[in-house]
Amino acid sequence: MGAIISARELRKVYLIGKEKVVAVGRVSLSVAEGEICCILGPSGSGKSTLLNIMAGLERPTRGRLVLCGADVTRLSEKQWALFRQKNIGFVFQSYDLMPTLTAVENVALPLTFRGVGRAARLKRAVRMLKAVGLGDRLLHRPTQMSGGQQQRVGIARAFVAHPRIVFADEPTGNLDSKTGREVMELVVSMARRHRETLVLVTHDPEIAGYADRIVTIRDGNVVSDERNAAPREIGKEQAG
Repeated sequence: MGAIISARELRKVYLIGKEKVVAVGRVSLSVAEGEICCILGPSGSGKSTLLNIMAGLERPTRGRLVLCGADVTRLSEKQWALFRQKNIGFVFQSYDLMPTLTAVENVALPLTFRGVGRAARLKRAVRMLKAVGLGDRLLHRPTQMSGGQQQRVGIARAFVAHPRIVFADEPTGNLDSKTGREVMELVVSMARRHRETLVLVTHDPEIAGYADRIVTIRDGNVVSDERNAAPREIGKEQAG
């Protein structure tokens, strides 16, 4: 399979007062279509900044980025927004759900931006919520759900529009270890089931173990890039 993400010499430098802080050095990285790739590193290593650049949430200081065969390096904000709506899904550490919307309305939101009619998008959202085990929480709002349930809503929202790439930034960071494993198995199983590319950022080697490939980053630079010979197995209850 060809590369769906191709980053060349990406660099991000912040100016804080008179001091230049290098968040991302010169990173070159390609991710194959359908691959589950983990960017692993400690806090402050630059991993989240790199993911945000690849997802179009931050602009690199320099470098070139090709996603889904398109050079997106110099897209305008409006062009980036349209590109993300069509091609990208997100799973955030802090869930980022709309507090005034129900679970089904939150999941349906990406389909609204794609012009899908109300009945069709609600039907797809209900199907996705049932797939993540929340068929009994369709009309619950975020404040009526646990952290694990909110993250399941976030996963359903990320995958409902069948994006070509899903970016997940510390998706288990706010969860206890048991719930974190359940959520991680769900994210991976959804990506494999729909043959979607998943780029995951974490500081946890156990979570990284679910990936096909582990890219370790420190001080803004890639220090290792290895295939995972034996990705962590997913329970049968999650794979269906």
